Amino acid sequence: MAYEPKNFESLIGMQGFSEKLLRDHFTLYQGYVKNTNTLVELLDTKELGTPEYAELQRRLGWEWNGMRLHELYFGNVTKEKSALSDGPLKQRLEIIYGDVKNWEKNFTGVGGIRGIGWVILYYDRETKELFNVWVNEHDVGHLAGAVPLLVMDVFEHAYMTDYGIKRADYLNAFVRVIDWEAVNNRFKEAQ
Repeated sequence: MAYEPKNFESLIGMQGFSEKLLRDHFTLYQGYVKNTNTLVELLDTKELGTPEYAELQRRLGWEWNGMRLHELYFGNVTKEKSALSDGPLKQRLEIIYGDVKNWEKNFTGVGGIRGIGWVILYYDRETKELFNVWVNEHDVGHLAGAVPLLVMDVFEHAYMTDYGIKRADYLNAFVRVIDWEAVNNRFKEAQ
């Protein structure tokens, strides 16, 4: 089974994100899809227990998560105006963070951590908790069993073209284009 890259062209024109930045980012994502397919095929040709198999298996997590995290990222932004509506997700954010502004401050604060990675708003089904989590590499730092509701890419390719080293400006642009309907839908499906 081969994975097909999803088309996110509808995001062109999104406020705060140039066409060049988005197209470059789409190309990078397509590389993850291609590499995931290549690794899946190569694993079938290697003998279990060999160093070659082990290294390919280790690499699969990086490429797979790079593919999926980008799909979640592009899937939770929009060029349309979107607001967090009253409902279970907003209520949960208010219970945990006091209010949505405090949650946003925490989310962007996590995004300001030095280094490259991702910020993910995770939902833990067991405890009903929401966590803003820094994920350093695609395949390291995820909360096992938790569901990603909102994903923000904070690797340089996500913002350098438009913002240079002003990551804070990118973080502010990102929160203005969150597709809250998509995030709410992920929350509903996770419960």
